[in-house]
Amino acid sequence: MRAHFLGKDPESQIDNSPTLFATDREDRVTYIAQGWKVTDPQVLADVGPVPDHETLIEIPEDVLKMYALRYAQEKGLS
Repeated sequence: MRAHFLGKDPESQIDNSPTLFATDREDRVTYIAQGWKVTDPQVLADVGPVPDHETLIEIPEDVLKMYALRYAQEKGLS
């Protein structure tokens, strides 16, 4: 599997940014998000148990818009 850069938070600092990647998996469409690790106790309590092989990350809405733009381009909606 390979990861292809889609974009990063335009408000981010160099080498410290939430970033979105698309993968080239053939069995399903997946994305990899690099973001801020969630450590806030209240958020963790709200979400509930997270399996050991998973983690929660926080990413800005602007990064998610990169996914929406890519989706629209692939579907010919833009």
